[in-house]
Parts: sequence; structure tokens; C-alpha cells
Amino acid sequence: TKAARRRNRSPAEEVPGPAKWLPAADLLAQAKTVGILGRFQRQGPDITGLQELLTYGLKGLAAYAHHAQVLGQEDPAVYAFVHEALDFLATNPTDIEALLGMNLRAGEINFRVMELLDTANTGAYGHPVPTPVARVPRPGKCLLVSGHDLRDLHLILEQTAGKDIDVYTHGEMLPAHGYPGLNKHSHLAGHWGGAWQKQQHEFADFPGSIVLTTNCLIEPRDSYKGRLFTRSVVSWPGCVHIDGDDFTPAIDAALAAPGFTEAQVDAIDLPPWTVGFGHNTVLGVADTVIDAVKQGALKHIFLIGGCDGARPGRNYFEDFATNIPDDCVILTLGCGKFRIHDHDYGTLGGLPRLLDVGQCNDSYSAIKVAIALAEAFRCDVNDLPLSLVISWFEQKAVAVLLTLLHLGITNIKLGPTLPAFVSPAALKVLVDKFKIAPTVNARDDLRAALA
Repeated sequence: TKAARRRNRSPAEEVPGPAKWLPAADLLAQAKTVGILGRFQRQGPDITGLQELLTYGLKGLAAYAHHAQVLGQEDPAVYAFVHEALDFLATNPTDIEALLGMNLRAGEINFRVMELLDTANTGAYGHPVPTPVARVPRPGKCLLVSGHDLRDLHLILEQTAGKDIDVYTHGEMLPAHGYPGLNKHSHLAGHWGGAWQKQQHEFADFPGSIVLTTNCLIEPRDSYKGRLFTRSVVSWPGCVHIDGDDFTPAIDAALAAPGFTEAQVDAIDLPPWTVGFGHNTVLGVADTVIDAVKQGALKHIFLIGGCDGARPGRNYFEDFATNIPDDCVILTLGCGKFRIHDHDYGTLGGLPRLLDVGQCNDSYSAIKVAIALAEAFRCDVNDLPLSLVISWFEQKAVAVLLTLLHLGITNIKLGPTLPAFVSPAALKVLVDKFKIAPTVNARDDLRAALA
């Protein structure tokens, strides 16, 4: 071919290594050996576990990079690392130190990706500000937006303006209300429901159309499948997928649906949630926080967040949060926040004791706050009166964990259960180097943290 001749390479020349093309039959045979079960049998669970830790971390990193890319923020170094890490995995690495090193590099690159995404979101919609979010809907036509993509919500708000359709957020879209560029739309009416795993009930009860912008879609039920629209990287057979930036199908479906009635609204009595405590807001009152610590009024800061899920044991985080003493502050982010949001934690020094930092990618904000406090106290982050209690479930949580490890943050509590790919020996590597500890009992873990 002309391209091959331009590269001074014969068209028949084979590309070496992982890029080598294999016929489909050979790929299927290869899958049995390179798949998780095949590697478990051949090289044991410990090495395979660290390989999978990197694989999941790359998936989470790629998801965040995609969100940033949608809003025009990219860094070639991110793509270069993904290629390098995939090539590394394709060599079937078995050296534990090399595997750990590549995992930490993934954490380093993910920190850059979260910075890009923070720049993308705040550049487009402004820095989040503390904002109460209604959970009692308004009577009338309605459209629900779930997922993570703020740009899609922005487009929907613009395209529904003047159409007498109220727009509601769901799941990890809750923090969108804190962005001035989104909250300026008066028909951004509030939030509906909680974390992703409850969507089959919450979507069924929502009397309008639903747009799923990114991951976390569960198999739709027939009761709402016809008014569920997918977008971007998420889709489902039988659901209308919206390509491009025209949300007319979802808008028309919202107008055709019954919407909320006065009787439905009167039957709901839920207090608002307050969001918008990103790094810009929290660092704006850093002097207040620092003075409270110095004067002994603020004894400890807990970061409780991450992924939620349906498996038993996740009530651990609610139990932990509700038993934290009144002289402590709680930062929360990710859909794990829905485990702890429905409680009145009061205030401390004029600040709410529960500060909603944002989506899971807003771990960047929490890290920025921790680093700034460490600089103010002239100490290491690990010397701060700060404890991280992380609920994890999927790829993005793994990427964030790797970032925390890259930054040298230790003594992280992780739970409620560890992923199946983390073997006891692989966990021991993390425990020995970073003092990671699985969650055990909420009250005992709380006492240990305060001690």
C-alpha cells in the first residue's frame, strides 16, 4: 500500500508484539489463556490481581478522560500512557514491583485526567457554589437526566427552555446543581432518587422521559423502556439512542408523558440536599477551617465517599457517618454519598458538617483541599487529622484509589468488600506499602480513626 511504502515497510511485513493481527479463530483461542480465569490458573491470583488492578484503573482513567474530552480538554500524555500501559499488560508482566510501579503511574496520570475534567467542568459552567437542591418535584411535564455528563445536561436545559418541561437530575448528576452555568436555568427543578442501583424503581415511578448520559444503566424494565433514551457510550437494545446533540426524541417523549400531578407532589415530603462544596468553595473558607483546628473546635475531617451498590454491608458507611462526633466534619463525594445524605449533621463554626464535594471525579477537589491544608499546617497530608473511608465498586473507584496511592496517602479504609481480583497476597502488598485496611466494624473503625 502507499502508506506502507511511505513508511519504508513492505505491505507483507508483520507488526511485532501486541499489535500483531490475529484471525478471529486464533483470538478466541487466545482469549482462554489471556482471560482472568486462564491467568488465575497459570500464574496464580496474586500477579493476576495486580494486573487486573491496572486494567480496571485504566478503564476508570479512560472514562474520566472521555468526559474531559467532550468539553475540549485533552493531554496527549494521557493517551500515550494508556498505550504504554496496555502494551505492558500485553507482555503478561509477572514482576510484582513492576506491576505496582505501573499501577502507581496510572494513579499519577489519573490525577492529571481529573485535573483536566475539573478544568473542563469549571471552565464551562463556573466553580460550584453551595446550592440547596429540591427533592419535591413540581407539577407538570418532566425529563430526568442520569449519568455523569454535564454537557448533555446543559444541552437538554437549553433545548427544553420555554417548553414547560422541568428537568431533574438523578444519581451522580446531583452535583450539577452547584454549577452556576447550569443552575441559572429556572427549569432545572431538582433531584429525583438516589444511587444507580435503585434506578429500576425510581425510573418506573418517574412520570416523564429519561436520558442516561453515561454508565450505570441497569437492564430497563418494560414499564419505562419506551421512554428511556441512551447517549454517548451507553446503550441498550430496544432503547432509542441519541446521536449528535439533538435531544428532540427525549423532549417529545417528555411532552407525551403524563408528568407530575398535584396529588403526587403533595404526597412527597423530602428536605433539600445541599451541594457545591468543591475545592474553590472550601479553600475560600480555609482560614475558618484552619482556625477551628488550631482552637480545637474541629477535631477531625472524614472523607466518606465512592461507589454505592446493592450488596449487603454498605450500611457500614451510614453507621460510620451517623456516629461521628459533632466536633468533626464530613466530606462526601460519588454516589456513595446517598448512604449518608439523609441525616441532619448540623453545623460547625458556621459551616455545614456535611460538605458534598461532588461526583466521584471530584475526588480531585478533596485532594486539593487536603494538600492545601497540609501546606497551611506545614505537614504531610498523612499528618493531618484526616481519615479516608472509601466505598468502592467499579473502575472509576479503582482509578481514584491508585491516585491516592500515587500521592502517598496511607491508612485508607476500603470496603465494604474487596473486589474478587484482589487476592490476600495482592492486598498484603498494598497493606505493607500503604497501610490500606479493609473496613471491619463501623464503630470500632471510627474509634480507631479518632484515636
